[in-house]
Amino acid sequence: MKNNLDRRNFFGKWGIGLAAILALRMEGIAKTVKAFSEPNSNKMKDEDSILKIKPLGFQWDTQDPFLFCVHHEDKFPKGNAEMGPVGSMDGRHLGDDFIIKDGYRMYHGKRVPGFPGHPHRGFETVTVVRQGFVDHADSLGAAGRYGQGDVQWMTAGKGVQHSEMFPLIYEDKENPMELFQIWLNLPKKNKMVDAHFKMLWSDAIPKYSNTDSNGKKIEVEVMAGSLENHKAPSPPPNSWASDPNNEVAIWNIHLEPGAHWTLPKAFAGINRTIYYYEGDEINLAGKKITKYHAIEVLAEHDIALQNGNTPARILVLQGRPINEPVMQYGPFVMNTKEEINQAFEDYHNTQFGGWPWKRGDQVHDRHAGRFAIHADGTKEVKS
Repeated sequence: MKNNLDRRNFFGKWGIGLAAILALRMEGIAKTVKAFSEPNSNKMKDEDSILKIKPLGFQWDTQDPFLFCVHHEDKFPKGNAEMGPVGSMDGRHLGDDFIIKDGYRMYHGKRVPGFPGHPHRGFETVTVVRQGFVDHADSLGAAGRYGQGDVQWMTAGKGVQHSEMFPLIYEDKENPMELFQIWLNLPKKNKMVDAHFKMLWSDAIPKYSNTDSNGKKIEVEVMAGSLENHKAPSPPPNSWASDPNNEVAIWNIHLEPGAHWTLPKAFAGINRTIYYYEGDEINLAGKKITKYHAIEVLAEHDIALQNGNTPARILVLQGRPINEPVMQYGPFVMNTKEEINQAFEDYHNTQFGGWPWKRGDQVHDRHAGRFAIHADGTKEVKS
């Protein structure tokens, strides 16, 4: 069964345009080279570890090898019989609802919030669900429901369609949702590999714990990379993160009020961005930072973090840059315009395998719990 999502409408909504060509992201590398070419660079002050500070919007800027990150935070109400929100949808631009109204957005969903079936090629999505649930379905026949700390890592490779719906499974209480979706690029050699997804269930994600000299607690969820002796589950095999030399890390840091901790250094040439998304104020490398700011830092420096008076949450994305040309048009990320054109042609001709589901906004049984069914029929059931 073909995806019932109108392709022209889809690309009209998702298309970022050829003007959104992403050039090589050399700015951070250039600053790193400059810092180490200047005299007395070994006497740099803590604040010199900071390359850039910028406020965060809905879509977060990232550095190579990442493409972007989005922080979804919605206070969804109780669910109705279809697992959509109770209440009127009046005043919403259904199908393209990205403005918060009554505490939440419907995104591209018309009945259930989320993103009905759409294609991808040439990169990976890493979806980190802090609260709530995501229902996955794809053109390979794979499906699942994950949430409450779970992570789905999907390699789009040569092409896949998938849907990501946010079912409001509770009818007797509210359904708050918080998640990050992170786009991680693939190098040219892996852009046309077979599509693949992997579940990193919350109980398998290692958590680094520490206590500072004042008894304040620090916890770090290690979703990619390693921190001391805490190593994340393996990513999909063709990911840029699968080579440890690329030092890809996705960490979520929790700091108690007043806690201090030092983010350990990585090797020179690694891009590292710190996203301070929850709290009041922190001191980072000797500089006061208010919440909802991104801080690009020199990865080869230890970064001192001193929290303020409220709990803090900090996302860290780091990795060795791929250093290849990037051309993006909506859901396709390739190296050249010709490859983007080919992606469109292939999608129109093959639908990347078609759509085997009854609905473009496929959701699973309300009582299904957390599970994953992979394309080869392998099933994982968590709860």
